[in-house]
Amino acid sequence: MEGFEFKVSETNKREVKKEWDLIIIGAGPGGLSSALYASRALLDVLVIEKNLLPGGQIGTTSLVEDYPGIESISGEDLGKAMMEHAKKYGAVFLMGEEVVGVDLENKVVNTNKSSYKAKAIIIATGAKERHLNVKGEKELKGRGVSYCAVCDAPFFKDKEVIVVGGGNSALDESLYISKFAKKVIIVHRRDKFRGDKILQERVFSNPKIEIMWNTEVREIIGKDKVEKVRLINNKTGEEFEKPIDGIFIYIGMIPNSELFNVDKDERGYIITNDRMETNIEGVYAVGDVRKSPVKQAVTAAAEGAIAALVAEKYIEEIKEKQKNH
Repeated sequence: MEGFEFKVSETNKREVKKEWDLIIIGAGPGGLSSALYASRALLDVLVIEKNLLPGGQIGTTSLVEDYPGIESISGEDLGKAMMEHAKKYGAVFLMGEEVVGVDLENKVVNTNKSSYKAKAIIIATGAKERHLNVKGEKELKGRGVSYCAVCDAPFFKDKEVIVVGGGNSALDESLYISKFAKKVIIVHRRDKFRGDKILQERVFSNPKIEIMWNTEVREIIGKDKVEKVRLINNKTGEEFEKPIDGIFIYIGMIPNSELFNVDKDERGYIITNDRMETNIEGVYAVGDVRKSPVKQAVTAAAEGAIAALVAEKYIEEIKEKQKNH
Protein backbone atom coordinates (compact mmCIF):
# COMPACT_ATOMS: atom_id res chain seq x y z
CA MET A 1 0.00 0.00 0.00
CA GLU A 2 1.37 3.39 -0.98
CA GLY A 3 2.71 5.32 1.97
CA PHE A 4 2.53 2.32 4.29
CA GLU A 5 5.87 1.01 5.52
CA PHE A 6 7.05 -1.37 8.18
CA LYS A 7 10.14 -3.34 9.09
CA VAL A 8 10.10 -6.93 10.24
CA SER A 9 12.64 -7.54 12.95
CA GLU A 10 14.32 -10.93 12.95
CA THR A 11 14.12 -11.61 16.68
CA ASN A 12 12.84 -10.04 19.84
CA LYS A 13 15.49 -8.41 21.99
CA ARG A 14 13.72 -9.36 25.23
CA GLU A 15 14.45 -12.63 26.93
CA VAL A 16 11.96 -15.45 26.35
CA LYS A 17 11.36 -16.29 29.98
CA LYS A 18 9.19 -19.02 31.48
CA GLU A 19 6.54 -17.00 33.30
CA TRP A 20 4.35 -14.28 31.80
CA ASP A 21 1.37 -12.14 32.64
CA LEU A 22 -0.42 -13.17 29.45
CA ILE A 23 0.15 -15.88 26.87
CA ILE A 24 -1.61 -15.51 23.52
CA ILE A 25 -1.81 -18.65 21.39
CA GLY A 26 -1.97 -17.68 17.73
CA ALA A 27 -0.87 -14.65 15.70
CA GLY A 28 -3.83 -13.94 13.46
CA PRO A 29 -5.62 -10.58 13.62
CA GLY A 30 -7.28 -11.50 16.94
CA GLY A 31 -4.06 -12.58 18.62
CA LEU A 32 -2.09 -9.67 17.20
CA SER A 33 -4.67 -7.15 18.38
CA SER A 34 -4.64 -8.76 21.84
CA ALA A 35 -0.84 -8.50 21.89
CA LEU A 36 -0.97 -4.81 21.03
CA TYR A 37 -3.57 -3.85 23.64
CA ALA A 38 -2.08 -6.02 26.37
CA SER A 39 1.49 -4.82 25.82
CA ARG A 40 0.30 -1.18 25.75
CA ALA A 41 -1.24 -1.91 29.16
CA LEU A 42 2.31 -2.79 30.32
CA LEU A 43 1.63 -6.50 30.67
CA ASP A 44 4.35 -9.06 29.97
CA VAL A 45 2.98 -10.66 26.80
CA LEU A 46 4.12 -13.79 24.99
CA VAL A 47 2.61 -14.74 21.63
CA ILE A 48 3.14 -18.30 20.42
CA GLU A 49 2.56 -19.01 16.73
CA LYS A 50 3.30 -22.29 14.97
CA ASN A 51 3.82 -20.61 11.58
CA LEU A 52 6.85 -18.52 10.69
CA LEU A 53 4.75 -15.61 9.44
CA PRO A 54 1.98 -13.76 11.31
CA GLY A 55 -1.55 -13.11 10.07
CA GLY A 56 -3.20 -16.52 10.23
CA GLN A 57 -5.69 -17.10 7.42
CA ILE A 58 -5.54 -13.49 6.30
CA GLY A 59 -1.79 -13.90 5.75
CA THR A 60 -2.61 -16.05 2.69
CA THR A 61 -5.12 -13.55 1.25
CA SER A 62 -3.91 -11.74 -1.84
CA LEU A 63 -5.70 -8.46 -1.21
CA VAL A 64 -7.42 -6.96 1.84
CA GLU A 65 -9.69 -4.03 0.96
CA ASP A 66 -12.09 -3.97 3.90
CA TYR A 67 -9.84 -3.24 6.88
CA PRO A 68 -10.75 0.24 8.20
CA GLY A 69 -8.24 2.94 7.41
CA ILE A 70 -6.25 0.80 4.98
CA GLU A 71 -7.61 1.07 1.46
CA SER A 72 -5.69 -1.86 0.04
CA ILE A 73 -2.95 -4.15 1.38
CA SER A 74 -1.87 -7.76 1.01
CA GLY A 75 -2.82 -10.07 3.86
CA GLU A 76 0.83 -10.90 4.47
CA ASP A 77 1.78 -7.23 4.79
CA LEU A 78 -1.16 -6.55 7.13
CA GLY A 79 -0.11 -9.42 9.41
CA LYS A 80 3.49 -8.23 9.53
CA ALA A 81 2.46 -4.65 10.23
CA MET A 82 0.19 -5.73 13.09
CA MET A 83 2.99 -7.84 14.59
CA GLU A 84 5.50 -4.98 14.40
CA HIS A 85 3.00 -2.65 16.08
CA ALA A 86 2.66 -5.06 19.02
CA LYS A 87 6.43 -5.58 19.21
CA LYS A 88 6.90 -1.82 19.50
CA TYR A 89 5.16 -1.92 22.87
CA GLY A 90 7.05 -4.96 24.14
CA ALA A 91 5.13 -8.05 23.07
CA VAL A 92 7.41 -11.04 22.54
CA PHE A 93 6.78 -13.46 19.69
CA LEU A 94 7.74 -17.12 19.41
CA MET A 95 7.30 -17.90 15.72
CA GLY A 96 7.54 -21.47 14.48
CA GLU A 97 6.87 -22.98 17.92
CA GLU A 98 3.78 -25.17 18.13
CA VAL A 99 1.54 -25.58 21.18
CA VAL A 100 1.05 -29.30 21.84
CA GLY A 101 -0.73 -29.23 25.22
CA VAL A 102 -2.43 -26.78 27.56
CA ASP A 103 -3.46 -26.89 31.23
CA LEU A 104 -6.00 -24.08 31.24
CA GLU A 105 -6.85 -24.33 34.91
CA ASN A 106 -3.21 -23.79 35.93
CA LYS A 107 -2.40 -21.60 32.91
CA VAL A 108 0.46 -23.76 31.63
CA VAL A 109 1.23 -23.91 27.91
CA ASN A 110 3.44 -26.69 26.55
CA THR A 111 5.03 -26.37 23.13
CA ASN A 112 7.14 -28.71 21.04
CA LYS A 113 10.20 -26.96 22.50
CA SER A 114 9.42 -25.75 26.01
CA SER A 115 6.82 -24.97 28.68
CA TYR A 116 5.47 -21.58 29.77
CA LYS A 117 3.21 -20.35 32.56
CA ALA A 118 0.90 -17.34 32.63
CA LYS A 119 -1.70 -15.59 34.77
CA ALA A 120 -4.13 -15.54 31.83
CA ILE A 121 -4.42 -17.09 28.37
CA ILE A 122 -6.02 -15.87 25.17
CA ILE A 123 -6.85 -18.55 22.61
CA ALA A 124 -6.54 -17.13 19.10
CA THR A 125 -5.78 -20.27 17.11
CA GLY A 126 -8.16 -19.57 14.22
CA ALA A 127 -9.46 -22.24 11.90
CA LYS A 128 -8.20 -24.51 9.13
CA GLU A 129 -9.50 -25.32 5.67
CA ARG A 130 -12.37 -27.76 5.32
CA HIS A 131 -11.58 -30.53 2.83
CA LEU A 132 -13.85 -32.06 0.22
CA ASN A 133 -12.87 -35.54 1.42
CA VAL A 134 -13.16 -37.01 -2.06
CA LYS A 135 -10.94 -39.58 -3.73
CA GLY A 136 -7.73 -38.05 -5.06
CA GLU A 137 -7.80 -34.91 -2.91
CA LYS A 138 -5.29 -36.08 -0.34
CA GLU A 139 -3.14 -37.94 -2.84
CA LEU A 140 -2.81 -34.95 -5.19
CA LYS A 141 -2.44 -32.21 -2.59
CA GLY A 142 0.46 -30.02 -3.70
CA ARG A 143 0.28 -31.53 -7.18
CA GLY A 144 -2.64 -29.54 -8.47
CA VAL A 145 -4.85 -29.57 -5.36
CA SER A 146 -4.43 -26.33 -3.43
CA TYR A 147 -6.01 -24.34 -0.61
CA CYS A 148 -3.90 -21.21 -1.11
CA ALA A 149 -4.14 -19.07 -4.24
CA VAL A 150 -1.37 -16.71 -3.13
CA CYS A 151 0.94 -19.68 -2.73
CA ASP A 152 0.09 -21.59 -5.90
CA ALA A 153 -1.72 -19.44 -8.49
CA PRO A 154 1.51 -18.47 -10.31
CA PHE A 155 2.06 -22.16 -11.13
CA PHE A 156 -1.09 -22.14 -13.26
CA LYS A 157 -0.19 -19.39 -15.70
CA ASP A 158 -2.21 -19.80 -18.92
CA LYS A 159 -3.88 -22.97 -17.59
CA GLU A 160 -7.42 -23.91 -16.63
CA VAL A 161 -8.37 -24.38 -12.98
CA ILE A 162 -11.43 -25.00 -10.85
CA VAL A 163 -12.29 -23.13 -7.67
CA VAL A 164 -14.74 -24.89 -5.35
CA GLY A 165 -16.94 -22.75 -3.10
CA GLY A 166 -19.29 -19.80 -3.02
CA GLY A 167 -18.24 -17.57 -0.12
CA ASN A 168 -15.90 -14.58 0.08
CA SER A 169 -12.74 -16.70 0.00
CA ALA A 170 -13.78 -18.58 -3.13
CA LEU A 171 -14.73 -15.40 -4.97
CA ASP A 172 -11.72 -13.37 -3.85
CA GLU A 173 -9.28 -16.12 -4.73
CA SER A 174 -10.96 -16.77 -8.09
CA LEU A 175 -10.32 -13.15 -9.00
CA TYR A 176 -6.70 -13.44 -7.92
CA ILE A 177 -6.15 -16.72 -9.80
CA SER A 178 -7.66 -15.19 -12.94
CA LYS A 179 -4.62 -12.91 -13.14
CA PHE A 180 -2.56 -15.99 -13.96
CA ALA A 181 -4.86 -18.70 -15.30
CA LYS A 182 -6.32 -18.76 -18.79
CA LYS A 183 -9.68 -19.82 -17.36
CA VAL A 184 -11.19 -20.17 -13.87
CA ILE A 185 -14.30 -22.30 -13.35
CA ILE A 186 -16.13 -21.76 -10.07
CA VAL A 187 -17.93 -24.93 -9.01
CA HIS A 188 -20.66 -24.20 -6.47
CA ARG A 189 -23.19 -26.63 -5.05
CA ARG A 190 -25.91 -23.99 -4.79
CA ASP A 191 -27.55 -21.70 -7.35
CA LYS A 192 -26.25 -18.46 -5.82
CA PHE A 193 -23.16 -17.21 -3.99
CA ARG A 194 -22.91 -16.35 -0.30
CA GLY A 195 -20.07 -13.88 -0.80
CA ASP A 196 -20.20 -10.08 -0.67
CA LYS A 197 -22.09 -8.38 -3.49
CA ILE A 198 -19.06 -6.37 -4.61
CA LEU A 199 -17.04 -9.58 -5.04
CA GLN A 200 -19.94 -11.21 -6.91
CA GLU A 201 -20.08 -8.27 -9.31
CA ARG A 202 -16.36 -8.53 -10.00
CA VAL A 203 -16.64 -12.26 -10.62
CA PHE A 204 -19.64 -11.93 -12.95
CA SER A 205 -17.88 -9.22 -14.97
CA ASN A 206 -14.58 -11.12 -15.29
CA PRO A 207 -14.39 -12.70 -18.78
CA LYS A 208 -11.93 -15.35 -17.61
CA ILE A 209 -14.30 -16.73 -14.94
CA GLU A 210 -17.04 -19.27 -15.69
CA ILE A 211 -19.54 -20.58 -13.12
CA MET A 212 -21.03 -24.06 -12.73
CA TRP A 213 -24.06 -23.82 -10.46
CA ASN A 214 -25.56 -26.78 -8.55
CA THR A 215 -22.41 -28.79 -9.14
CA GLU A 216 -20.24 -30.85 -6.77
CA VAL A 217 -16.86 -32.56 -7.05
CA ARG A 218 -17.04 -36.34 -6.77
CA GLU A 219 -13.41 -37.25 -7.52
CA ILE A 220 -10.08 -35.65 -8.41
CA ILE A 221 -8.24 -37.69 -10.98
CA GLY A 222 -4.58 -37.81 -11.98
CA LYS A 223 -1.47 -39.93 -11.79
CA ASP A 224 1.33 -37.56 -10.81
CA LYS A 225 -0.74 -34.37 -10.96
CA VAL A 226 -4.33 -33.27 -11.37
CA GLU A 227 -5.59 -34.16 -14.84
CA LYS A 228 -9.38 -34.00 -14.50
CA VAL A 229 -12.25 -34.02 -12.04
CA ARG A 230 -15.47 -35.98 -11.91
CA LEU A 231 -18.43 -33.70 -11.25
CA ILE A 232 -22.13 -34.19 -10.58
CA ASN A 233 -25.03 -31.84 -11.18
CA ASN A 234 -27.02 -32.18 -7.95
CA LYS A 235 -30.25 -31.09 -9.67
CA THR A 236 -30.22 -33.50 -12.61
CA GLY A 237 -27.95 -36.23 -11.20
CA GLU A 238 -25.79 -36.09 -14.31
CA GLU A 239 -22.15 -37.06 -13.74
CA PHE A 240 -19.39 -36.00 -16.09
CA GLU A 241 -15.62 -35.55 -16.24
CA LYS A 242 -13.87 -32.26 -16.83
CA PRO A 243 -10.19 -32.00 -17.89
CA ILE A 244 -8.46 -29.49 -15.64
CA ASP A 245 -4.95 -28.45 -14.57
CA GLY A 246 -5.65 -27.61 -10.93
CA ILE A 247 -8.30 -27.26 -8.25
CA PHE A 248 -8.48 -24.70 -5.44
CA ILE A 249 -10.79 -25.57 -2.54
CA TYR A 250 -12.59 -22.93 -0.41
CA ILE A 251 -15.59 -24.57 1.28
CA GLY A 252 -15.38 -23.32 4.83
CA MET A 253 -13.31 -23.73 7.95
CA ILE A 254 -12.86 -26.00 10.98
CA PRO A 255 -11.91 -24.32 14.29
CA ASN A 256 -8.50 -25.18 15.75
CA SER A 257 -9.95 -25.88 19.18
CA GLU A 258 -9.16 -29.54 19.81
CA LEU A 259 -6.41 -28.80 22.36
CA PHE A 260 -8.66 -26.76 24.62
CA ASN A 261 -10.96 -28.26 27.24
CA VAL A 262 -13.53 -25.46 27.33
CA ASP A 263 -17.20 -25.16 26.39
CA LYS A 264 -17.74 -25.47 22.61
CA ASP A 265 -20.67 -25.71 20.25
CA GLU A 266 -21.48 -28.75 18.10
CA ARG A 267 -18.98 -27.67 15.42
CA GLY A 268 -16.12 -27.13 17.86
CA TYR A 269 -16.22 -23.33 18.07
CA ILE A 270 -15.35 -22.03 21.55
CA ILE A 271 -18.24 -20.40 23.40
CA THR A 272 -17.59 -17.09 25.18
CA ASN A 273 -19.59 -14.19 26.56
CA ASP A 274 -19.34 -10.67 25.17
CA ARG A 275 -16.20 -10.12 27.27
CA MET A 276 -14.52 -12.99 25.37
CA GLU A 277 -14.44 -15.04 28.59
CA THR A 278 -14.69 -18.82 28.32
CA ASN A 279 -16.14 -20.98 31.09
CA ILE A 280 -12.66 -21.13 32.69
CA GLU A 281 -11.60 -18.08 34.67
CA GLY A 282 -8.71 -16.20 33.09
CA VAL A 283 -9.08 -17.93 29.73
CA TYR A 284 -10.40 -16.03 26.70
CA ALA A 285 -11.05 -16.85 23.05
CA VAL A 286 -11.05 -14.52 20.03
CA GLY A 287 -11.23 -14.67 16.24
CA ASP A 288 -12.18 -17.59 14.03
CA VAL A 289 -11.85 -20.19 16.81
CA ARG A 290 -14.67 -18.46 18.72
CA LYS A 291 -18.38 -18.98 18.11
CA SER A 292 -19.59 -15.80 16.42
CA PRO A 293 -21.90 -14.84 13.52
CA VAL A 294 -19.19 -13.02 11.57
CA LYS A 295 -15.67 -14.12 10.65
CA GLN A 296 -13.70 -11.07 9.53
CA ALA A 297 -10.25 -9.69 10.31
CA VAL A 298 -11.75 -6.52 11.74
CA THR A 299 -14.11 -8.40 14.09
CA ALA A 300 -11.27 -10.66 15.22
CA ALA A 301 -9.17 -7.58 15.95
CA ALA A 302 -12.02 -6.05 17.94
CA GLU A 303 -12.45 -9.25 19.93
CA GLY A 304 -8.70 -9.30 20.58
CA ALA A 305 -8.84 -5.79 22.00
CA ILE A 306 -11.76 -6.69 24.28
CA ALA A 307 -10.06 -9.86 25.53
CA ALA A 308 -6.81 -8.03 26.27
CA LEU A 309 -8.50 -5.25 28.25
CA VAL A 310 -10.64 -7.70 30.22
CA ALA A 311 -7.59 -9.90 30.86
CA GLU A 312 -5.66 -6.87 32.07
CA LYS A 313 -8.21 -6.28 34.87
CA TYR A 314 -8.12 -9.96 35.78
CA ILE A 315 -4.30 -10.02 35.90
CA GLU A 316 -4.12 -6.83 37.98
CA GLU A 317 -6.50 -8.40 40.52
CA ILE A 318 -4.22 -11.44 40.76
CA LYS A 319 -1.17 -9.22 41.28
CA GLU A 320 -2.97 -7.25 43.96
CA LYS A 321 -3.92 -10.42 45.82
CA GLN A 322 -0.34 -11.72 45.60
CA LYS A 323 0.97 -8.41 46.94
CA ASN A 324 -1.39 -8.54 49.93
CA HIS A 325 -0.29 -12.06 50.79
